[in-house]
Amino acid sequence: MNLQNITITLSETKKEKPQSDQLEFGKVFTDHMFIMDFSTGLGWHDPRIVPYQPITMDPASMIFHYGQSVFEGLKAYQTDDGRVLLFRPEKNFRRLNQSNDRLCIPELDEEFVLEALKKLIEVEREWIPSAEGTSLYIRPFIISTEPFLGVHPSSSYKFMIILSPVGSYYKEGIHPVKIAVESKYVRAVNGGTGTAKTGGNYAASLKAQEVSEKIGYSQVLWLDGVEKKYIEEVGSMNVFFKINGEVITPALNGSILEGVTRTSIIELLKHWNVPVTERKISMDDVRQAYLDGTLEEAFGTGTAAVISPIGEFFWNDEKLVINDGKTGELSKKLFDTLTGIQTGKLADPLGWVVEVSKENTFSVAR
Repeated sequence: MNLQNITITLSETKKEKPQSDQLEFGKVFTDHMFIMDFSTGLGWHDPRIVPYQPITMDPASMIFHYGQSVFEGLKAYQTDDGRVLLFRPEKNFRRLNQSNDRLCIPELDEEFVLEALKKLIEVEREWIPSAEGTSLYIRPFIISTEPFLGVHPSSSYKFMIILSPVGSYYKEGIHPVKIAVESKYVRAVNGGTGTAKTGGNYAASLKAQEVSEKIGYSQVLWLDGVEKKYIEEVGSMNVFFKINGEVITPALNGSILEGVTRTSIIELLKHWNVPVTERKISMDDVRQAYLDGTLEEAFGTGTAAVISPIGEFFWNDEKLVINDGKTGELSKKLFDTLTGIQTGKLADPLGWVVEVSKENTFSVAR
């Protein structure tokens, strides 16, 4: 598909942009959105940038009944000298297609949708906040639209990208969170949809999250769905442990989502010659390291927070307090380095950032 085929209809009325110090996460949306349709016979077609608006759906659309959908999350950052940077966006669209395969959704042209995203960001460039800790959150997603009450892959879909200016995930900066280890509910199992970024995974996590919040813990640590012994993820993030100088993260096992930030952390640690290992790790292993005094740090990784230090685990009525409940030195260094690269404040030694150019090579419809 040719980029010249993207039509752009500009909004006649512009929304009021929020102040940078008033930004919350995912509550305000920009003036425009990208849409592209799929139908059997035509494939993906009619790519367009239009004013942000509700979409009209048939009540029998399969998304409402069988949950056939996928999504991604990434960010655009404005540098001090006015450039706009994306962080490894090709990995997000590659993972989107991996999710598509698992959910029987037609594959996207990854290069085309990345260029379409750049066009959308260029249209919405004024929405990118520049204050410290702010960014433009990007949400690409696909929903099934065929009106049919039967369980099979839909014959029609919508692919959309919406944008939201956001502040820092933590209002008071990076700080440790308290985590309850979940032993009743499970997030995913090998062979399920845990490796896909689909809404049903997150819906399945809400009950455990609700229970943990009632006892004073902000997120849950998920164990494997078979033995309920091995650690998988923390909340909606991947998780890392620093034990006796070695950084350990659960190996991808068919139920763990392969996070872009996770991959970047592993590559950055290797670049620094810090020992890092992907392997099975049980909650018993973590507790033993805690008792031995070798559990030095723990943290979650994801697009929203980048690094989320863990200050305490609650497991089997026992509290395991890590690093006196303070942010660890490595966690802070990783956070500062990644956010520095993302915002152009630090050098990008591994070639991760992609600049959005200011070229306007598209047609505009009125």
